[in-house]
Amino acid sequence: MTTDSGVDLVAYSPLNGKAVTIQVKTNLKSKPGGGKGKHGLDWWISENSPAQYAALVDLSSDRIWLLSHDEVSKLAQQKSSGRYHLYMYIDPTVKPSKTGRFVHSYEFEKFLLENCAHEVFGATI
Repeated sequence: MTTDSGVDLVAYSPLNGKAVTIQVKTNLKSKPGGGKGKHGLDWWISENSPAQYAALVDLSSDRIWLLSHDEVSKLAQQKSSGRYHLYMYIDPTVKPSKTGRFVHSYEFEKFLLENCAHEVFGATI
């Protein structure tokens, strides 16, 4: 399997006997939205990714969010050219232009690896 296949990692849990495929997407650090906006993290994930999960990584804070492909499709704020665009503002005071969807990093807390590892892998981190 090549790195272009959409699966970067296969994790196995001996506790539940399941292998899970994961695509890993990283950000070195937050950046201004649109080049001049409020700082945030963002990731692009292919609509047809064969991976069961996407691991969204912020290297500057050592945080990892783990979302199923279905969760990515439901929570992505944009969809363009066969890709989902998911972003999170770092500053909790940012006022989003649209309401009713997650846009702040704190809203994605349940997807942090330490909060969902048990559900996904049958183990705690």
